[in-house]
Amino acid sequence: MDDNPDIKNDQADVDPFAALAAITAERDQLASEKAELEDRMLRAQAEFQNFRKRSDRDRLEFSEYASLEAVRTLLPVIDDFERALQVETPDKTYVKGMELIHQRLFDALKKLGLEPIIAQGEPFDPHVHHAVEMAETEDVPDHTVLAEFQRGYNFKGRLLRPAMVKVAVEPKRD
Repeated sequence: MDDNPDIKNDQADVDPFAALAAITAERDQLASEKAELEDRMLRAQAEFQNFRKRSDRDRLEFSEYASLEAVRTLLPVIDDFERALQVETPDKTYVKGMELIHQRLFDALKKLGLEPIIAQGEPFDPHVHHAVEMAETEDVPDHTVLAEFQRGYNFKGRLLRPAMVKVAVEPKRD
């Protein structure tokens, strides 16, 4: 075996408790660093998952509402068709053709998500109706829509354009 006195002195000089404390401190430091790295990794994974969910939601919303502006620009055309159909004309073939074109356009827009707002006879709702005229009357309950000047529309559940309406109000009492 090795009878070298220098080696025996080096081993004798090392305090086993100090060596154990140094190793324990190093182990604790490494465990702390490992925990910190694991925490950072989990946070990065969670952040990436949130980003992916947000991106998917944004992409879905964009594709769902991509046609919103196109539909909005076609609303005046629908309004013009509705006004034209209200005009009396002796040419029934012309009227029938206008009705067919209006219906096909309206059906195409409904497939994209356009929904008309029912206004006349309904209670006034400032979230979907825009009151442009008020009329005093006792014939219907207060704040009932009497007439619709311009139809309102929702697009896939969101308000696209409020209905312009005439609203009943109670007569003033003197």
